[in-house]
Amino acid sequence: MAETYGNSRSTSGTTLRTKDTTPCSGMCPICIEGCPVLCEISKSAFRGREVLYPDPSYFGQSTAASCKDYMLDWSDFQIMVDVRSTKGIEADSDKALFTNVKIDTKAGGVPLSVPVTIAGLGSTAVAKRNWDGLSVGAAISGTIQVIGENVCGMDPKSKFDAKGKVTYSEDLKYRVDKYREFWDGKHGEIVVQTNVEDQRNGTDVYALSSLEVNVIERKWGQGAKAIGGEVRITDLEKALMLKKRGYLVQPDPEDPAVQEAFKNKVFESFERHSRVGMVDEHKFLEDIDWLRSQGAKKIFLKTGAYRPAVVALTLKLASEAKIDMLTFDGAGGGTGMSPVPMMNEASTPTVYLEAQVLKCAQILKKKHRHVPDILMAGGFTNEAQIFKSIAMSGFAPDKPFVKGIATGRSPITAVMKSKYFVELAKKDALPKNFAAMYGNRPEQFFIATTELKERFGADAAKLPWEAVGLYTYFTDRIGVGLKQLMAGSRKWNLDLLDRGDIASMTETAKRVTGIPLMDELEQDMMENILA
Repeated sequence: MAETYGNSRSTSGTTLRTKDTTPCSGMCPICIEGCPVLCEISKSAFRGREVLYPDPSYFGQSTAASCKDYMLDWSDFQIMVDVRSTKGIEADSDKALFTNVKIDTKAGGVPLSVPVTIAGLGSTAVAKRNWDGLSVGAAISGTIQVIGENVCGMDPKSKFDAKGKVTYSEDLKYRVDKYREFWDGKHGEIVVQTNVEDQRNGTDVYALSSLEVNVIERKWGQGAKAIGGEVRITDLEKALMLKKRGYLVQPDPEDPAVQEAFKNKVFESFERHSRVGMVDEHKFLEDIDWLRSQGAKKIFLKTGAYRPAVVALTLKLASEAKIDMLTFDGAGGGTGMSPVPMMNEASTPTVYLEAQVLKCAQILKKKHRHVPDILMAGGFTNEAQIFKSIAMSGFAPDKPFVKGIATGRSPITAVMKSKYFVELAKKDALPKNFAAMYGNRPEQFFIATTELKERFGADAAKLPWEAVGLYTYFTDRIGVGLKQLMAGSRKWNLDLLDRGDIASMTETAKRVTGIPLMDELEQDMMENILA
């Protein structure tokens, strides 16, 4: 693949002077001295490591993801529809309505009203700024919200004992309580994710004992992008605090020269990094037993898109430890702030990753060993992608291995956009076309308003508008869209989806996943019907 964008990326705010590029380098064919344009090389000459990350000026108000074409994604598959019969409902046109399709599922023993969860959103500012909309939106949608890593360690108001174990965190407590404010106690769950730093400072024990959290999710490596999970710190005192708490902070906030440079605005933010976790098989199994002894009712594991051998090891250990749910996060998905080259050039793309996961899951099943429920993550935004991922994991007559999809960027987008448009409405500054089509009040332009008022009564007024936006995205868009696609395939229950419901559109898709090509599908059946 040509390095067309190797020297020009929107994520780092760089571009090129010319429209055509040198394929192998991504540079302009003629690079001139008097060029005022900042490409990756020239911006790096001024800002160095800053160019490795998504544009720092948007930190806390944005998410970022890969912009690389991996040459295989969910568009390489087509959904197969049917008319001959129905499964999961009586073959009666008055009953087999798409509105009767059941898309509820159970993942890790947790009932979900929709097969879409929100993956770990932790100490990045974009998660904290939008927590009310995300957590309440997840709760009223009946799905899982995972509190991501480093929340206690980043909370300035956290309190620690003499051994460095957290005894109180205002931020973590708020996040748990906010979800439960509108949670029905049955559908969905609030989950606390822990990385190396969290395990060291006892976030897991605090969450289980003081906050009565039921589910802990361990995170392998560090962030989903192998070393992701960094955040930017714009306050010197906070940078000093985080270094004292054991984090790697760069540049060193204790260095007088660095402090002077920060004061003079040579740079405007520090980087806080977490340690990269290491996996020891024996210690991992002991750790899971220990978590259960501490009161964890369910244990999840989240891992990134590491090499194929790690996929096998992950499933092996998750099986031995009887993990309840396992989330695999493929390349192409998003993050709060991971290095752009890592998002683009490292890790296994989602479709390839799922194919590896399914191969390992089949081996475990044939050996009659425990296979944890699986969630896939990595760039999912719509119902067609969700349908295809779940269907790919269904080896009929068994139920699909994949029970749902974990998302990050898309729910944040739904919440951020909802919040922004409500603010515009208050200022009477909505885009004219939008106001003309959908109205100029939130009660008008959020289509789920009537439904939620009927459901919650007077309490509906307490719902943040951004939570209404997330609920609308999850249930009215993805939920209804998924029901329609499933009805087209004549499947009225989510666990009836199987590999026969999709066809490969490219040779690569067939080779990687084993799903037949469109022109290979049901050839013998066609001849038999016509014989």
